[in-house]
Amino acid sequence: MHNGTLTSGAPHRSMMQYFKWAFIVTALGLILGAVLGWRSTGTLGGTLTVFFICLVLAVLEISLSFDNAIVNANKLKDMTPEWQRRFLTWGILIAVFGMRIVFPLLIVVVAAGIGPWQAMVLAAARPDEYAAIMRDAHLPIAAYGGTFLMMVGLSFFFDHEKDVHWVRWLETRMQKYATIRGIEVAVVLLIILAFSRFLDPAEWQVFFTSAIWGLLTFLLVEVLGGLLDNAQDMRAAGAKGGLGAFLYLEVLDASFSFDGVIGAFALTHNLFIIAIGLGIGAMYVRSMTIMLVEKGTLTQYRYLEHGAFWAIIALSVIMFLQSLVHIPEVITGLGGAALIGISLWSSVRWNRRAVADADA
Repeated sequence: MHNGTLTSGAPHRSMMQYFKWAFIVTALGLILGAVLGWRSTGTLGGTLTVFFICLVLAVLEISLSFDNAIVNANKLKDMTPEWQRRFLTWGILIAVFGMRIVFPLLIVVVAAGIGPWQAMVLAAARPDEYAAIMRDAHLPIAAYGGTFLMMVGLSFFFDHEKDVHWVRWLETRMQKYATIRGIEVAVVLLIILAFSRFLDPAEWQVFFTSAIWGLLTFLLVEVLGGLLDNAQDMRAAGAKGGLGAFLYLEVLDASFSFDGVIGAFALTHNLFIIAIGLGIGAMYVRSMTIMLVEKGTLTQYRYLEHGAFWAIIALSVIMFLQSLVHIPEVITGLGGAALIGISLWSSVRWNRRAVADADA
């Protein structure tokens, strides 16, 4: 970072410098978690339990967010310096406080038909009842978030200008048909209808309605983003992102957060412990995003973006499957990390071959 902005040509920084604030937030968060554990249980065992849950939640969030960091970096590198700073300050505040605290409260407010203050009291005084409401809301959340993420992933591959292919036999075909207007929308609608057939009538209506709203949200964000960026003449200045790109990244982060927030209730029903653990993880996503942009990692490793977007599609399918069967969060996290790891390995192999060919 230079003068508060991100550039791929920024001076080299050590790993410790990139993750300094993440480490600080980790220390503060774990201390706060231990204090919360002591105040709520009054025992050393209870304190250690809460401390450990905060740690596990942070690891869960990080494992689920590798692909989020890569996609953030992909969008962020084309944003203006001013909007880069705004995303890394306001955006992280929205991510931590909005999605990890306000979002779960809003779910209970809507689902239970109570006010925000009553929802907060419910979370603090009757966490089991609060968690039950969250679990009941999982179906529409999975449908909405899964649809949005599926559109994000497919839009990357259904691009007629895309000239780098990782899974060549599939990606070349997707590029070939990208000229057909709205093909990714048609694919997503067919998948929604296919999953809907396995649900009972009451669940089918909830799933389908929520999925359509997820699709409409993606399309509206795309349209609104284009209008906002054009209005600010961002493209004329050589940048591809201003307020529109900021809005896109915030909605994208929200969609990534759905799975982590719901999954966190499998470990604890305490909203505040969840906020601490997932908030720590969100800081590491921010640090990874900065490192990816400054080091130009996406340019150095040509298939890394591909792995991230395939991981997004895989996550969207898993969210749909969770409407039918329970899938452990560890599978979700490890699956995405594995795809990114394989794409990184493929990129390293390609780089080595390119060097060998140049030396030949």
